[in-house]
Amino acid sequence: MTDTVQVAAPASSARVSDAYRWSQLAIGVAAMVMIANYQYGWTFFVPDIQKTFGWDRASIQWAFTLFVLFETWLVPVEGWFVDKYGPRIVVLLGGILCAIGWAINAYATTLGGFYLGMIIAGIGAGGVYGTCVGNALKWFPDKRGLAAGITAAGFGAGSALTVAPIQAMIKDSGFQTTFLYFGLGQGIVIVILAFFLFSPKPGQVPATVANVNVIQGRRNYAPTEVIRQPIFWLMYFMFVIVGAGGLLVTANLKPIGVDWKVDVVPVTLVGMTMTAVTFAATIDRILNGLTRPFFGWISDMIGRENTMFIAFGMEGIGIWGLYMLGHDPVWFVLLSGFVFFAWGEIYSLFPSTCTDTFGAKFAATNAGLLYTAKGTAALLVPVGNYMQQTSGNWDMVFWVAAGANILASLLALLVLKPWRKAVVAAQTREA
Repeated sequence: MTDTVQVAAPASSARVSDAYRWSQLAIGVAAMVMIANYQYGWTFFVPDIQKTFGWDRASIQWAFTLFVLFETWLVPVEGWFVDKYGPRIVVLLGGILCAIGWAINAYATTLGGFYLGMIIAGIGAGGVYGTCVGNALKWFPDKRGLAAGITAAGFGAGSALTVAPIQAMIKDSGFQTTFLYFGLGQGIVIVILAFFLFSPKPGQVPATVANVNVIQGRRNYAPTEVIRQPIFWLMYFMFVIVGAGGLLVTANLKPIGVDWKVDVVPVTLVGMTMTAVTFAATIDRILNGLTRPFFGWISDMIGRENTMFIAFGMEGIGIWGLYMLGHDPVWFVLLSGFVFFAWGEIYSLFPSTCTDTFGAKFAATNAGLLYTAKGTAALLVPVGNYMQQTSGNWDMVFWVAAGANILASLLALLVLKPWRKAVVAAQTREA
């Protein structure tokens, strides 16, 4: 007899079925898919905005940076509301703000207008993102890496199917119409999904599974305690230096392709032919989504830090390879995909590592505090653009990004892993 998926939160605190847990995860993934274009679709609008208004690229990209800043830095506040009042209200308001943000972009005629639109969209997207990841961590204490990865995959791969439609609508109807229709449509779906999200009650989920490779504490840290822990700031630093490289490529994939003169070159792979940038963007989003549950699942088996060492090392090599070979359109497609595959897992590894270390009770808030590192990393995106404008090429940007990932890879294995073991051992002695 199969389990019945419920559509309302169970009244008791009895253990819920796995089908119910997975249904909650699926709703969160669907909401994440709906906010994906607010970040990953931006790169397709930049050339037309530049052509229409004549602003320099670095000034336009401040809109992207502001989006990421407000998407991330307010997540701890939104997470506090989730931990206290549940996920529904935060996701509901998030969907409304996402729709309003891109509607503002549709009518903006000044840089300030685009900045305002992306700030509002960022606040909305951050509310949805932080809520869905935090909820996944709570529903799946036995599979934290996998659950966080699947949820984050919705955000990473959610825009893959709309890469071609967005570009086609921009070409046929203009970027303003595209902002309006996609913004409103996605926002409305998020609002509908919000009504089906719930947080688990005590006793409804299984206990944390003991695994010798996964370092997990048993103490629940309040957010005010977390920010006083030096190990939290090590994780934060690692998140920033790894996140910056991927965000820079995300925001500038098409401009890089234009500068390298590969953007409109047809590329044929696995029986499909597209222009290099369209092909790269499609593959990037798919792999950026797949990597999150994949490395999350791997980390549930071999440990978070061991997985970070492998993934961050791959990212450093991939960025260097893209710099060396990316002027060839085929390698541009393949290596940009590799870069995104090795980058996207930060959004499953860091939240699960944070919850393993500081407990599940305040998971949404504490993971949100760490997620603000993405906003800090976004501040480096305009810096990278100014470096490119000053030098006339992308050389220094790629060198720094590759080196930062290799550094993070070594920190994960040589510093974070033994430090977390010591922190968890101290928790055990205190208990």
